[in-house]
Amino acid sequence: MPLTIVQYNEPILRKKGDKITRFDPAFRGFAAEMIETMHAAEGIGLAAQQVGRAVQLCVVDLRLSEAEYAWELDGLRPPRDLIMPMVLANPVVIPSPAATVASAEEGCLSFPEIRGEVERPSAIAVRFHDERGGAHLLTCDGLFARCIQHEVDHLNGVLFIDRMPKEVRAELDPVVKALAKKTKQERKEAGADRS
Repeated sequence: MPLTIVQYNEPILRKKGDKITRFDPAFRGFAAEMIETMHAAEGIGLAAQQVGRAVQLCVVDLRLSEAEYAWELDGLRPPRDLIMPMVLANPVVIPSPAATVASAEEGCLSFPEIRGEVERPSAIAVRFHDERGGAHLLTCDGLFARCIQHEVDHLNGVLFIDRMPKEVRAELDPVVKALAKKTKQERKEAGADRS
């Protein structure tokens, strides 16, 4: 059953995640639930903070995307269907020295229907552990690199609106504030229901 995706202005979205230290069945079950939740929401990435847990875990699945991108996992180029959906625990992103800064529109499952331009390095390397604790090095570019950077930001309490140029953020400010107000009201009503 899919988990609940929290929306902007929930405090958990600003929390840096704790490092994953146990790669046990409970962890693997949580990762599987995150993948199910991401697919149910028709997303391409999801971070643990977005489902209410402040840990260093995100999932990515670009199999339905038509975007062009390149990747190499541990020095090989396995077929996309073999590596996705991908579970990334304790990911550390390193921008590629040859990367340019690219601007593209991004959205976020915690910001329904809000999209805006974000600048990010066009190519990265990322060190991470899989759901069983195996260590990996992934290099990628294009949408793959952008998606991972977006999710890793979540793991550190950084949101895509924080990365937007000031003029883009200013244009979206009214809808972002409306979402924050709605989230606050829903949290207040949920608290009243529990008392």
